[in-house]
Amino acid sequence: MHESSIFLPIIADGEDKSSIIKNRIRKNYRHIRKWAKRSYTNCFRIYDRDIKEYPLAIDFYNGRFSVHFFSYDRELNEPSAQLHEEIDQALCSIFGTTTDHIYWRTRVRRRKKEQYEKIDQQKDFFTVFEYGAKFKVNLKDYLDTGLFLDHRETRKWVSSIAKGKRVLNLFSYTCSFSVQAALAGASFTKSVDLSNTYLSWGRDNFILNSLPKENNEIIRADCMKFLDEKIDSLSLFDIIIIDPPTISRSKKMDQMFDIQIDYPYLISKSLKLLLANGIIFFSTNSRKFKLDESLLNSCSIEEITDKTIPLDFHNKKIHRCWKITL
Repeated sequence: MHESSIFLPIIADGEDKSSIIKNRIRKNYRHIRKWAKRSYTNCFRIYDRDIKEYPLAIDFYNGRFSVHFFSYDRELNEPSAQLHEEIDQALCSIFGTTTDHIYWRTRVRRRKKEQYEKIDQQKDFFTVFEYGAKFKVNLKDYLDTGLFLDHRETRKWVSSIAKGKRVLNLFSYTCSFSVQAALAGASFTKSVDLSNTYLSWGRDNFILNSLPKENNEIIRADCMKFLDEKIDSLSLFDIIIIDPPTISRSKKMDQMFDIQIDYPYLISKSLKLLLANGIIFFSTNSRKFKLDESLLNSCSIEEITDKTIPLDFHNKKIHRCWKITL
């Protein structure tokens, strides 16, 4: 792949420096752009709630922008017209873009049983690069884009040890961990998720990267039930990724999934699928999560969160991650 296939606009000098938010976005982008150019990556965070008055996260996706507004008030969950206009104007001014390439979405503190639903049906998909891998993303139709940027370094870690290995990706979403592992030479990947929509999206990601379906199996199943299946020598893996939702209450599941309640079962069952010298990468975005190692005394647990937070994420609590071995 050639550098010319990565679109990373250059910001000219001599801009108006009077805007605090413009200054911060400009500074962040210039810093991350140098890394991104070297890394064949054109999707990353350019602003991460750095300034209290601007409770936003702004992600760059191959020349388009996803702006997350974080509201802690369920009654007032939309940004003010003034904030909306100020950010649109800043991005247009800095990057020479237009407002039809800026996509706003709101993050609200949701009630325990609420799900993130589909928000549109325009099917506006396009391709981005992450460390040279291609991924299909959509900034219009879903609250999430198809690629969780905060796990970029975790995916790189997995890919760095995946050559010749068998990889199981539980709660696989759009199969990004599996794709990176397969590109790095994994001998076999299996991706498990309950959503037909996301698994179809995952298949497209494999196709985008010219990866054969024969060695990259995609299974629609409840991950908890999947772990209950009969285990034999052909069901064992060198690497297992577990990145579940905090809460899930899909109608396709027998009961609500809660990461704080269900993690001991998830990990202990996954350990039975692990080959000698295998590794489990377990992560969660739950801020309240507590891992009790005494419930998992048959394994070795090392928290690796600080090694998995990307340099463009200033919020270091975006996720937590552990490396688990027998």
